[in-house]
Amino acid sequence: MQEGHHAPLRTRLAISDTQTTIAVRSLSNMDEQSSGITRDVAERGLRYTKDQFEQVLEQTEEYVRENPARSIVYALIAGFILNRLPIGRILSGFVRLIMIAFKPAILAYGATKLYQAAQSDED
Repeated sequence: MQEGHHAPLRTRLAISDTQTTIAVRSLSNMDEQSSGITRDVAERGLRYTKDQFEQVLEQTEEYVRENPARSIVYALIAGFILNRLPIGRILSGFVRLIMIAFKPAILAYGATKLYQAAQSDED
C-alpha cells in the first residue's frame, strides 16, 4: 500500500520537474530574443538622438551667426536664471524620486516577464 501511494507522487514530481525545465528553457530563449531586440532598439534610439542633437546644434549655430547680439542677451539671461536656481536640491530630489520609483518598476518588469513566460507555456 505504501508503494502504491507514493507512485502518483513520484509521477507528479517527475512531471513538475519536466515543466520546470521547459519553463527555464523558455525563459532563457525569451531573454536571448528580447536582448537582441532591446539592443537593436537601443542602437536605433542612440542614432536618432545623435542625429537630432546634431540638427539642433546646427540650427543653434546658424541662429547665433545671424543674431549675435540677441544670442548674447539670451545666454546672459539663461546664465542668470541658472545661477539663481537651487540646482543641487532639484537634482537630489529628482534622484530620490527615481530611486523610489525604481523598485516598483523592477517588480512590474519581472511580473510582465513571468506572465509572458506563462503565456508562451500555454501555447
